[in-house]
Amino acid sequence: MGRLTTHVLDTAQGKPGSGIAVELYSLDSGRRHIKTLVCNNDGRTDEPLLDGDLFSAGTWELVFAVGEYFSKSGIEVPDPPFLDIIALRFTVADGQNYHVPLLVSPWSYSTYRGS
Repeated sequence: MGRLTTHVLDTAQGKPGSGIAVELYSLDSGRRHIKTLVCNNDGRTDEPLLDGDLFSAGTWELVFAVGEYFSKSGIEVPDPPFLDIIALRFTVADGQNYHVPLLVSPWSYSTYRGS
């Protein structure tokens, strides 16, 4: 079985997004909260979001609390922020590793499927 991991990169400041809360939801039988983790100093979670038998094909959602992070970062951001909560929905089709990073600034974000 594979595993699901993430990390956050603050592209505005060129550093990891440490302290950002990440929530994981399963969307296959309604929206069900699985866990909440916080990114460490490297912008990664200390453990996989899912692995082993818990990681399965289906539709998932990662929710990143970036508004709070940027308001504490020293960057001047509007109140309310342009980006506050970012939700990424994606589908797992097989048992391979899925790495879903978030590259974010106060004004934009992107993601991709890594392994």
